[in-house]
Amino acid sequence: MLALLGSLASALWVEFHLRSLLLGVVVFLFFVDFRKRRRPKNYPPGPWSLPFLGNFFVLGFEESHLVLQKFVKKYGNLLSLEFGDLHAVTVSGLPLIKEVLANQDQNFVNRPKTPIRERVFKNHGLIMSNGQEWKEQRRFALTTLRNFGLGKKRLEERIQEEAHHLIEAIEEEKGQPFDPHFKINNAVSNIICSITFGERFEYQDGQFQELLKLLDEVTCLETTKWCQLYDVFPWIMKFLPGLHQKLFSDWEKLKIFVSRMIEKHKRDWNPDEPRDFIDSYLREMTKHTGNATSSFHEENLVCSTLDLFFAGTETTSTTLRWALLYLAIYPEIQEKVQAEIDRVVGQSRQPSLNDREHMPYTNAVIHEVQRMGNIIPLNVPREVMFDTTVAGYQLPKGTMILTNLTALHRDPAEWATPETFNPEHFLENGQFKKREAFLPFSIGKKTEVQEEELKKLPTKL
Repeated sequence: MLALLGSLASALWVEFHLRSLLLGVVVFLFFVDFRKRRRPKNYPPGPWSLPFLGNFFVLGFEESHLVLQKFVKKYGNLLSLEFGDLHAVTVSGLPLIKEVLANQDQNFVNRPKTPIRERVFKNHGLIMSNGQEWKEQRRFALTTLRNFGLGKKRLEERIQEEAHHLIEAIEEEKGQPFDPHFKINNAVSNIICSITFGERFEYQDGQFQELLKLLDEVTCLETTKWCQLYDVFPWIMKFLPGLHQKLFSDWEKLKIFVSRMIEKHKRDWNPDEPRDFIDSYLREMTKHTGNATSSFHEENLVCSTLDLFFAGTETTSTTLRWALLYLAIYPEIQEKVQAEIDRVVGQSRQPSLNDREHMPYTNAVIHEVQRMGNIIPLNVPREVMFDTTVAGYQLPKGTMILTNLTALHRDPAEWATPETFNPEHFLENGQFKKREAFLPFSIGKKTEVQEEELKKLPTKL
């Protein structure tokens, strides 16, 4: 009997200690989470967040940029959000956006290293690199793109040629309904190919189609809940199956594709006569041979090439598909565009960049497509480099900055009919009118490569 009571007492004591241990662990984790979430007293306000999860489930997984607008109305134009270990602040309204991205650009020039981008690109490429490496890569990319005709006649001729191939591909459908998605992707991507690889691909090329399929997939996958969960809980998600693993696999296949193109270039490369971006980059690499700290190496070449493809293909292709949709929904606007094209360009020649100043209505329609299409609703994120004060609020170093372009492009204070497709937003007395509140590709030094590569292409095509 005494032995039984002793065993029972011992079991209760062990269970008590186990519960105490578990309780202690939970209290410790909550304490650590509380310490990590401590913010300055004048930190921007925001919705209440859950321990460890933050506001992850508050915004949802679909159309989070639209859900966000309700919180902006409640908490103001500087709104704080928490996503696990990520501390973010959204910036709304033109004055604050200009303050952050233009007036204090030097304090917000870095890109945050999200776990997905860290795993795929590390600190390489044109979009997500920072510091001296970003400066070197940006300078080289801008110079090289200009050398190969960006904004000049040579690129215009490439676009005209590709537009001709696109028209032929559409005519092959013989007036029957079809999905224009990949035909447009083919055309836009071929323009990037002509700059980076020095050649275009036939639309039936299997390797080219696989490249476009992978680019389309990674665009869709990065917005899924699996990839969002990976960015919040990478130490757990990297061991679990899911669409995030498919994303990493696709990126690796894209890297292999570019690496093979680089090897192909090396076989007949002449450093004195660069044919394209890859040739120029290989020549730049030879200038830094033996310099272990140089940012010009093959891994950076792969990442920079993918950045040009990803940014230059998906954004432009998506913009063009939005244009087709809006012109189909508003046939009266389509008729006006067609009438202006017939009057200025006619049917006997292809349009050129010089025609743009004589086509204010078509130009206005293209800009309105970009405003309503809203293809980068929260912009590419920035990161606070130093403790900074904005509008009286303190933003600690490392805070992620999200620019609320959705609110800006639907702001009733800036646009007469913000929720309606209306080209008159960009017209004044029949002439095209630039709008300061129109920032489809953001502003600041960090966006210059994007704007050089992207902004002209939708107009020209």
